[in-house]
Amino acid sequence: MKPIVNYYSQFDEWGRLDREPWEYTINLSFIKKYLPAGSAVLDNGAGPGKYAMELAREGHDVTLADLTSKLVETARSKAAELGLLDRFRGFHAADARDLSLFGDGQFDASLMLGPLYHLQGAEDREKAVRELHRVTAKDGWVFVAFMPRIRHLANSLRDPLNWKPNDTVRGLEAFAETGRFDHSDAGRFTGAYYFPVGDIVPFMETNGFGTVKLIGSGSIAAGMTGEQWDYWRSQGEEVSRRVLDLIMQAAEDPYNLGSSSHLLYVGRRL
Repeated sequence: MKPIVNYYSQFDEWGRLDREPWEYTINLSFIKKYLPAGSAVLDNGAGPGKYAMELAREGHDVTLADLTSKLVETARSKAAELGLLDRFRGFHAADARDLSLFGDGQFDASLMLGPLYHLQGAEDREKAVRELHRVTAKDGWVFVAFMPRIRHLANSLRDPLNWKPNDTVRGLEAFAETGRFDHSDAGRFTGAYYFPVGDIVPFMETNGFGTVKLIGSGSIAAGMTGEQWDYWRSQGEEVSRRVLDLIMQAAEDPYNLGSSSHLLYVGRRL
């Protein structure tokens, strides 16, 4: 796991979500929609805590965990800066595959918005999702992020030199078969695993979750510039709201899933 820690110790994940606001906006909208008021929430693989801060602000009791110690400390500092420390029940450096510092059924809801696509081995992904199941209370909500294989295959076809070794047909074929990706250029995105869209629901249900929704959080609006969005905002609050409603509706369209850079699984712990 050292490459992941090294990568995220230097990468600005908070800034990435600011630069790609639709993923954050859509995920947060659906999390808020289903999360009961005053929940005890685990944000597992929280990074610097962008989601955790908003949930704390909403009045939830949040426990934050991430593999990268530097990001855990960044999140603690951010919570202090925002005056939210009293809403947090702890900041922990923890591996998603081993959450033994938490008790069985400790949380009303659990987020895992990153770890699964960094775990390239099937056994490691099973461990992580079993731990998620263990620490979540019966009937508790879970929100889990995936990256779809077909979207990354499309990215590689369009921009092969940016996604080496998928700049060769052998590289493309190997990726399409295994879903494993390791960037050839030093310092780029860590080793990752991309799921076939059709495997996500069975994977979660086999591991003890009941499916509520699978959402395309990489929005149809993902390519919009600030100037393009300003066009709609300039037409007033009601127009902005109605356009946002259309974007949210598109996120739930199953035909949008393969084209989305990230997917959000919403389910209940059985």
